[in-house]
Amino acid sequence: MSNDNTGGYAGDVAPAEVWASLSTDERAVLVDVRTDAEWTFVGLPDLSSIGKRVIPLEWQVYPTMAQVPDFVATLTRLLEDFGLGRDAPVYLICRSGVRSRHAAIAMTEAGWQRCYNVGTGFEGTHDAAGHRGRVAGWKADGLPWTQY
Repeated sequence: MSNDNTGGYAGDVAPAEVWASLSTDERAVLVDVRTDAEWTFVGLPDLSSIGKRVIPLEWQVYPTMAQVPDFVATLTRLLEDFGLGRDAPVYLICRSGVRSRHAAIAMTEAGWQRCYNVGTGFEGTHDAAGHRGRVAGWKADGLPWTQY
């Protein structure tokens, strides 16, 4: 895993590295910080084959994209309710790795020691035709996902 502490968090990781950690570390969790609209229309990582579920928790609210003021408190409560200590690996993912980086920084500032950003996100960057999901990211890497 990358250890890029320049942003005040544990670093950026590739989706395949996240999958490996989630598969082998029972304390590892994946938090999807995209919006409800994105979860509904684009999909969510599917962790059912490894006996886990992604934690969907918006960092910003669609359509205003205002930051959720109690994000850190809510996620902290959820993680603690799962019995996780502040040294548990917490992976945060968004569309392209921007919002999840901000969330990883905020959680690190709140005392969580191992907050990672899924650097290429769920859909990654645009391809030559301007479409996401084909070049990099969770979907492009062929990792499981679902839509509802």
